Amino acid sequence: MTGRSLAGDTAVVTGAARGIGQAIAERFAADGATVVVADVDAEGGRETVAEIEDDGGNAAFVPVDITDQSAVESLFEAVNERFGGPDVLVNNAGGAPGDGNLTDVSGEEWERILDLNLTGTYRCSRAAVSRMATGDGGRLVHVSSINALHGIGLAAYSAAKNGIVGLSRVVATQYGRHGVRSNVLCPGTIITEASSPKLTEAGHGDVREEWLDQYPLGRFGCPEDVAEAALFLGSARSSFVTGTELVVDGGLSAGPDQSLELSMYDIDRL
Repeated sequence: MTGRSLAGDTAVVTGAARGIGQAIAERFAADGATVVVADVDAEGGRETVAEIEDDGGNAAFVPVDITDQSAVESLFEAVNERFGGPDVLVNNAGGAPGDGNLTDVSGEEWERILDLNLTGTYRCSRAAVSRMATGDGGRLVHVSSINALHGIGLAAYSAAKNGIVGLSRVVATQYGRHGVRSNVLCPGTIITEASSPKLTEAGHGDVREEWLDQYPLGRFGCPEDVAEAALFLGSARSSFVTGTELVVDGGLSAGPDQSLELSMYDIDRL
């Protein structure tokens, strides 16, 4: 499919002030969508809008804290009033403040991380679907993580991201006949300004190289990698795709780079 596949659509992107969310917002705008940049970071959100507008796109900033039900309702009321409702929702906002191994995470931290990632996704999805299902339908794209599919990463964050997968599948089966599609992105390591210095700064070379060795493509991802996948799921390019997960992880989940096996069995690489 060629052309601007989101022309005339309104897309709400949460957590769009920085990183992956910002890249998704900019990519959607470039493909013709009017993008609602939704974030608690007003300065960053307005910067994203300015960058989109400088590139000839259409965008508006609406502040939202996805852990606040009334704020989420206000967001979607504003989208309805100003743009006639959402056609696409990208649930990108999330994080893992205070997370760790299971025995390291306090009850309060566990609740906070699940509230931000899983319940926040529920709040936004519920508000969007209630409008999409009574209109012309719509598309939900949930940014989860490779942590949702494999036993890696941190305890509360992994549990929350796995919950998003289950929620998305149920939404797909319950609302497909109303024209609503729901899918999940599962990124691997994506380098953003919030990434660990161990992966981005000099002085941590051993850790970085060991981590890179897990990736068959030999590199970490960038926000634009996720944005391209989000565009596929958020547009008519994926019109017969719902209730599934698209893994964007450079081959991590397929297995580690086989340099060790090549040496072990004395096999030529080419």
